[in-house]
Amino acid sequence: MNAPWKPASAGTREPFVAYVCDDTTAEAMRPVIAELGWSVDKVHKGGLRNAIQTLSVSASPHILFVDLAESGDPLNDINGLAEVCEPGTVVIAAGQVNDVRLYRDLVASGIQDYLLKPLHPDVMREAFTQAQAMLNAPKVVEPGVERPHCAIAVVGARGGVGASTVATSLAWLLSTKEDRTTALLDLDVHFGTGALALDLEPGRGLTDAIDNPSRIDGLFIERAMVKASEKLAVLSAEAPINSPLMTDGSAFYQLQEEMRGAFECTVIDLPRPMLVQHPSLVNDVQLAVIVTDLTLAAARDTIRILSWMKTNAPNTVVQVVVNRLQAASSQLEISRKDFENSIERKVDFTVAYDQKLAAQAAKLGKPFAEAGKNSKTVAPLVELATFLAGAAEDRVDDDKKKAKGGSLVGKFDFKSLLGKRAKK
Repeated sequence: MNAPWKPASAGTREPFVAYVCDDTTAEAMRPVIAELGWSVDKVHKGGLRNAIQTLSVSASPHILFVDLAESGDPLNDINGLAEVCEPGTVVIAAGQVNDVRLYRDLVASGIQDYLLKPLHPDVMREAFTQAQAMLNAPKVVEPGVERPHCAIAVVGARGGVGASTVATSLAWLLSTKEDRTTALLDLDVHFGTGALALDLEPGRGLTDAIDNPSRIDGLFIERAMVKASEKLAVLSAEAPINSPLMTDGSAFYQLQEEMRGAFECTVIDLPRPMLVQHPSLVNDVQLAVIVTDLTLAAARDTIRILSWMKTNAPNTVVQVVVNRLQAASSQLEISRKDFENSIERKVDFTVAYDQKLAAQAAKLGKPFAEAGKNSKTVAPLVELATFLAGAAEDRVDDDKKKAKGGSLVGKFDFKSLLGKRAKK
């Protein structure tokens, strides 16, 4: 709801208040809200009319339940409620009218859910739990002029090279070290580990988005993304492996669009098959990180991905990261020099093999970079995150030059950035 904010009430908002029309509804609700830790004394009689009168002179709760059973014009009355509710209030309504059009109109007007009476405890429990999740979800922020959105795709040259480890670490570093609101989008729908690496339940957000692309908007992003920290949220999935991915890619495009408006950075854990099936995924990606190891197969596939990027995303700046680098050269399948000769370019970053740290990160349910934040092993990832953030800042300067009449085909100077990093 979006009534003007009442400054005096900012610190006095109740977690939950309900306004019901009958004793049956009140009695059905009290055990459920007690189970959730809310006060049963916050269930009031009077329905929607009493809610509007009370909230016009007092602070709105974080979660508000209103009974529409006595309302002759539910939609108009809900709009009246919106005029007295403060921003951020999650509203759940209940009524006796079983009409899908009414449901859609009420949801479109800003309520979280509409429940049909008589109320079932499981239905109420689920609705209240979803409301709590929405309150804890990342809030949409408008990135300032100096902090443009930075989209980064992380692709593994081969399975098992640690691309997901790098992706989650970069997302964590960008949100903490670079202080940017960051979204981690794990597009391995069946076997993704983005949420697992952060010790989170993935939820159904990503699969719901794929099934219903038309539902994706700012509110969907707030509800679907799982919050890992104040500035990091993840959208991941563990779809049943007997359910093949059936999509034309429109959901992924829409997700990227909404994340661009809600976060300062998006890190996309992009499985290789997605490049083949949905090449448009990299259309708006400014930077790509190819994660590889020093093997013959990885060298071959790094060459293929670099060639693909050059053809399909010529304006995307690509960084090559050798992960899990063995200390002893005798343990390498091919040398770094031979690898670089094969791919016809230098490796940008190398991350040492550290089995002990990897095991510790898995046990703690933390990203690799967080578990080893004081380790030399993680230092190259910190440097990579700094470079990626710096590339986004460089984009601001380029945009300013264009605004002043600079060349429309001018590109921001990544070669200069790379040169500065090399000197360091």
